[in-house]
Amino acid sequence: MVGLKPTYGRVSRWGLVAFASSLDQVGPFSTSVADAAELLQVIAGEDRRDGTCLKADVPDYSAALQAPVKGLRVGLVKECFEAEGLDPQVKASVLAAAAQLEALGCELVDVSCPRFNDGIATYYVIAPSEASANLARYDGVKYGYRSEQAGSLAEMTARSRAEGFGDEVQRRILIGTYALSAGYVDAYYKKAQQVRTLIRRDFDAAFGAVDVLLTPTSPTTAFRFGAHAEDPLAMYLADLLTIPANMAGLPAISVPCGFDDGGLPIGLQLITGVLEEPRLLQVAHHYEQAARVMDTRPTAALVP
Repeated sequence: MVGLKPTYGRVSRWGLVAFASSLDQVGPFSTSVADAAELLQVIAGEDRRDGTCLKADVPDYSAALQAPVKGLRVGLVKECFEAEGLDPQVKASVLAAAAQLEALGCELVDVSCPRFNDGIATYYVIAPSEASANLARYDGVKYGYRSEQAGSLAEMTARSRAEGFGDEVQRRILIGTYALSAGYVDAYYKKAQQVRTLIRRDFDAAFGAVDVLLTPTSPTTAFRFGAHAEDPLAMYLADLLTIPANMAGLPAISVPCGFDDGGLPIGLQLITGVLEEPRLLQVAHHYEQAARVMDTRPTAALVP
């Protein structure tokens, strides 16, 4: 499975339920990079109904797939391969994918993004804060679910939100409300936005030296269904390596690059600069066609 996250503002969010306004994006899932390019061709472009949508021409993404990758500089983000909890099988598979790109004529370059691993802590302040504000509209009066078991307006609002939101959504609303409360907004939300700026500057510096960045998609392969249901922090850590691109509004793509001993897929993440989706898709497509990873996938994952 290929997952593509476009540049922030490349695709309209009209009709999307607002969760975290500075982070919400729409992007395609597909079975190949070529299919992702075709889908992006359809959904990208300006939309006057979304004030964050970029007024930028939409290039021919499918045509970009065939451009040669020889000579492109691929940066291996040092902090990602040194991250605590990185599965050795994931690391080996992603480094093998980097070697495949080198065999195609790319130049591998070690780069550093010092605040890369700070992205997850930053995200879990900014996203819940924005969610707390956005989801306040779901009060049982104007939007969404309304409880029928209330005897007063205050009770209806409380019951509607308690019954209509799941545990994880409620958890994030509570975190965000706390982070935005008087006396804490400067210490948490404002500070997180400052770190976000530093993360973006790290990316800017890295793209001064390379054309595309390469990381694992996740520190581990898939875990069993419900394995971390009682441990949300462990669940959050699965996003450690994908969140920084979201924080910076950069396009990124995940493509399969191997399988672990249990037959579960391992993902390779590629990141490029703002509106450089053609290059992102180009590199991902050439890797996909050369590696043919899905041709060797196990007939069934060895999961009981």
